Amino acid sequence: MQPLASYTCKLTDDQASALKAALRSRHWKFREVPYARFAFESEKVNVVFYESGKLVVQGKGTREFIEFLLEPEILKQARLGYETVLNPDLLLPRIGVDESGKGDFFGPLCIAGVYLNESVVRSWQDAGIRDSKNISSDKKISELAEKIRKTPGCVVNLVVVGNEAYNRLYAKMKSVNQILAWGHARVIENLMGLRHQMNPAPVKAISDQFASSKDVVAKALMSLGREIELVQRHRAEEDLAVAAASILARDGFVKGLAKLEKQFNLELPKGASAAVDEVAKKFVTEQGADNLPKIAKVHFRTAFRAQGLPEPPKKEWRRR
Repeated sequence: MQPLASYTCKLTDDQASALKAALRSRHWKFREVPYARFAFESEKVNVVFYESGKLVVQGKGTREFIEFLLEPEILKQARLGYETVLNPDLLLPRIGVDESGKGDFFGPLCIAGVYLNESVVRSWQDAGIRDSKNISSDKKISELAEKIRKTPGCVVNLVVVGNEAYNRLYAKMKSVNQILAWGHARVIENLMGLRHQMNPAPVKAISDQFASSKDVVAKALMSLGREIELVQRHRAEEDLAVAAASILARDGFVKGLAKLEKQFNLELPKGASAAVDEVAKKFVTEQGADNLPKIAKVHFRTAFRAQGLPEPPKKEWRRR
C-alpha cells in the first residue's frame, strides 16, 4: 500500500481551533508560514492551515496523521484522504457514463458522460455527489448538475434522445439495450473528441453493465471510443464519475419532461404506473394517438392500453 505524501481539505473555524489545540497538546513544533493562521511540524509531517481555510498536510506520515488524528478527532468522519490510500483508483482520470429515462414512459432518454481527474475528485469530496437514484429532489439534482458542469477540470457531455427520435431508433433496433449501447458509445465518442480539454488523459471509461453481454456497448463504440479501455460492471454508479453522469442525465431528463409538459399543457408523471396509464389515456383522448410518439416511448405496454389496443404477449425471460 502506497502512503499518501500530501493531503488538502477545508476546515471550519471550530475544526481549525480543535486541530491547533490537539497539535499543541502533542507538543508539535510551531513554525511561521506566510498567509497561514498556524503551522506545525513533527518528525514525519508538516501541517499548515491557511487564512483561506485550507489545510495542507505533507510528509511521509500523512496517512497516519489522517487516520489517527485528523479524521477521528477533528473531522469526525472517514473522508477521501484515507479512502484514496486504500483505493488509489478513486483518483484516476476517467470517464463515467450513465443514463436516465429508460424506465419512464413519458419524456426523453438522456445519456451523460463525465470526465474527472484528481483535482475534480478532491473538490467534490463534500459536495454530496452520488447516484441520482438516491436523490429525490429535482431541485437538488439541478444544483448538483450545475456544480458538476462548472467544476474546473471537469468535462461533460449530454446526449438527449427526444421521444420521436427514440421511437424511430426502437423501430429500427427493436431493443432498448441496443439504443442504450448506441447512446453510451456516442457519449464516449463525444468526450474523446474533447480530450484536448482533459489533463491528464482518461485511462478508462466506466458504465453500468445493462446487457447480459459486455459486447453490446463495445461493438457500438466508434473510432475514438475504441482508443480507451471500456469497463462495464454492475452498480457502476458507485464510482464517482458514473454517479456524476447519472446526475447530469437525470437533470437532462427532468428538464426535457418539463419542456414537454409546457408544450402540451399537461402534467406528465415520471416512471410507469397506474397514474401514468391515466394520463396516457387522457392524452390520447384529448390530443390523439398520432401525437403520442411526441411525448412517450410507444413500445411500452402503456401505449397499447392508452389506445385501447391489445397488449403484445410478454416475452419469456431467459438467462443467457
